[in-house]
Amino acid sequence: MARSDGLALVPASLALVLLAGCVAAAWLGGPPLVPSDAGRAGGRDDWVWVFLGCLVGAFALYLAALAVLRRAQPSLVAVAALAAAIQLAPLAAPLLLSTDAWTYWEYGEIAAGEGNPYRDLPSEYPGNPAYDHAGFAWRDTTSVYGPAFTLGSELVARAVGSNPDAAAWTFKLLGGLGMLALTGLAALLARDRVLAAALVGWNPLFAIHFAGGGHNDSVMLALVLGALTLAASRRRGAAGAAWALAILVKWIPLAFFALRALEARSSGRRVGHLGFALAAALVAALACWRYGLDWLRAFGPLARNAEGQTSYALPHRLEQLGLPRNLTLALAAAVLAYGLVVLAREAMRGRVRLGRAGCLLLATTPWLAPWYAVWALPLAAAEGDRKAQLVALGFCAYLLPQTIL
Repeated sequence: MARSDGLALVPASLALVLLAGCVAAAWLGGPPLVPSDAGRAGGRDDWVWVFLGCLVGAFALYLAALAVLRRAQPSLVAVAALAAAIQLAPLAAPLLLSTDAWTYWEYGEIAAGEGNPYRDLPSEYPGNPAYDHAGFAWRDTTSVYGPAFTLGSELVARAVGSNPDAAAWTFKLLGGLGMLALTGLAALLARDRVLAAALVGWNPLFAIHFAGGGHNDSVMLALVLGALTLAASRRRGAAGAAWALAILVKWIPLAFFALRALEARSSGRRVGHLGFALAAALVAALACWRYGLDWLRAFGPLARNAEGQTSYALPHRLEQLGLPRNLTLALAAAVLAYGLVVLAREAMRGRVRLGRAGCLLLATTPWLAPWYAVWALPLAAAEGDRKAQLVALGFCAYLLPQTIL
């Protein structure tokens, strides 16, 4: 390897150092950087600013590393090793910036205690060991997650008992492993494997919110990229099963699956209907055994959540400019519908653009969180779609301060 080929490793390694600074700030700042009921880092401003400064600096170095990488590339092994270090570094931190991991535990505990997370409210179980740790805002909301994830959360709850640290670390580990899988799968699918691995694996925002925050979106997207990888190797039955599991973890992959289905139908590409059906039937049977038909009601609270808005959502930004709320939501729905029609037409012509679909979802959802950026960037990296990559990186930069300030 020529000396210039390793230049990108320098800013990426410095990004890792600043990420370690985030971990240190989380410990030195104490509980203020552990999620509060409001879902934001509160308390002592000095450590909050140190944390944010380290994260912004790490992201700037990540962008600099990508710029260098386009001119001179190190080996894939070196890029992957550094990606693993970046994505797993926040495992050393306390749970960061969100109580979602404890909410997963809370729903799992309800199920493990013979309750039903799709019917029973967390507020009905104040003795639940997760009750005082999970987000206050979700105490009167039944689970919005798919049955595959809820079944897994129940297993986690049974394994960790009443230990909040073990529950948090388990979901943090799953989030971090999901990011490693996404990094590897994006590289396998992409023509430029080194760039794809760096785009996904060197991203400090993902590290903070998955190995740091324990969110399940990395696992969901890993199943989506796993399905694409299996399909590319003609293991169609396994690809269909992976699609079913992804959708039954969280409903977002339905949009990606529909576009792939249109492309397959137009091009005559064979797909794994049997694998999809068997996996979906197995999960549905287990869900009905554990939760009856109530798991089908998950769409209800999900729809109610979609009626709300987070402060960083683009429809909310339009509302801040003076547009009526109903108009901003209508505009977002219209843009989403038009964008999906355009993408569907592209898919029917044999070219599916899942990275752009992810960007479209980020631009139009009224409920936008920083970890949602993973819906777009790994897909854009795998497809080698430069425009979608730039838009996805823009969303990552835009969402950096969310949940911190």
